[in-house]
Amino acid sequence: MRSLRTRLTLSLFVIVLGAVAIVSVGVLKSLDGDLRDAALEQLMTTARINSRGIDIAIDRGDSARHIDTLVRDAADQATARVTLLGLYSNPGNLRTYPKSDSTRQVEIRDLQFDVAVDAAQTGRPQTAVEAGDAGRVGEAAVPLIYEDPRTHKRVVGSVIVFSRPLDVVDRDLQVVRDRVLTAALAALVLAALAAWMVARNVSLRVRRLEVVADRVAQGDLTARFPVDAHDELGQLADTLEQMRRQLAELDDARKRFIATASHELRTPLFSLGGFLELLEEEELDEEDRRRFITQLRQQVLRMQKLATDLLDLSRLEAGSLELRREPTDLGDVARLVADEFAPALVAHDAHLELRLPPDPVEADCDPERVAQVLRILIDNAITHTPPGTDLVVSASRRGDQARMGVGDFGPGIHRTMLPRIFEPFVTSDDAQGSGLGLAIASELAERMDGRLAVDSHPGRTTFTLELPA
Repeated sequence: MRSLRTRLTLSLFVIVLGAVAIVSVGVLKSLDGDLRDAALEQLMTTARINSRGIDIAIDRGDSARHIDTLVRDAADQATARVTLLGLYSNPGNLRTYPKSDSTRQVEIRDLQFDVAVDAAQTGRPQTAVEAGDAGRVGEAAVPLIYEDPRTHKRVVGSVIVFSRPLDVVDRDLQVVRDRVLTAALAALVLAALAAWMVARNVSLRVRRLEVVADRVAQGDLTARFPVDAHDELGQLADTLEQMRRQLAELDDARKRFIATASHELRTPLFSLGGFLELLEEEELDEEDRRRFITQLRQQVLRMQKLATDLLDLSRLEAGSLELRREPTDLGDVARLVADEFAPALVAHDAHLELRLPPDPVEADCDPERVAQVLRILIDNAITHTPPGTDLVVSASRRGDQARMGVGDFGPGIHRTMLPRIFEPFVTSDDAQGSGLGLAIASELAERMDGRLAVDSHPGRTTFTLELPA
């Protein structure tokens, strides 16, 4: 019972069996009632027609022998048993007694003819089904009404009952029942076979997905989930395939991240080791010693910046970096950060121009993180442009978007690098840097419901930060 194929087969078999049982019971029961009602209606029609002569003879006062003859003639014409019943009152009850019967029975013991009492009490023809010695019997009772000469009221004097066995109905019903059961048995066999085939197909497809999932779980991200249909299992396979591709991309990014981080750390570490060996030499003069110490300090700062960038990127990807959003004037942030880069701009022999509107440009953001993004963009522009390249920082608003731009007039970014410029450890040239700044800036922009875009061509590169106004 643990097999999916077995459970699906049994489930479909039970469902079909239940459906066949419900249909069979409902159809047979309804058919039995319809056939019985049709037989009683036909019997009542015959009774109305063939009871008229007997009613007239009784009104005329014909002899009992003549009436017996009329009863037998009516039975022959109706192909039914005809019984003429008289009425008498027992204290509190109306009872019947046989006056004439087409079978010439003096006492009728196999049938009770309760329908005759109902017809006498209501004064209307009635039908009923009664269980006799030979099976079910359909009965149609017609009350014979006459006028009482003493009270001049119309009263029921006798009831004539036409009865006919319902064996034809039972035989027809049995034929239908046999055919329904035969069809139901065939349907169950076909349903079981179809259920087994469907369950086998589903089981095989699930098994294929399971095999691929097991390979992926073991680290084989080259295995592909088979998308062989557009049904629910096909959609599941497509979803799993998308998950596999994402895992493969993440695994590739992780490997590249580790490799690049190792390379970035190995270079300053080797430099530090080499400088330390040089500093250990006794014949080293003071000027070279100071130069080596300066270079050691630069490598340590490079490693500190790399460690800080890695930590920031890790916190961003883990979602643990808190943001405090508030209405912020981007012009004030631009002025504050521009002042911080005054010494670096002097060393770079460059000028930074602020292009800010007279009115505040407010954005819904974290001012500290916007300042961090702006520092990354300005530092990136200074690092990757030749000395003497001027910079422009601007702020503006368009509709529901507040924008801050950092542009430079350097050589630009090669077009092959633009699609990957915001990936970790991607740099556009051989300049010093960890290659994490733009990745961090882009992630910060997205966390503030904004985005960071770039437009670059020779002579002009502009990074634009868009934030909700």
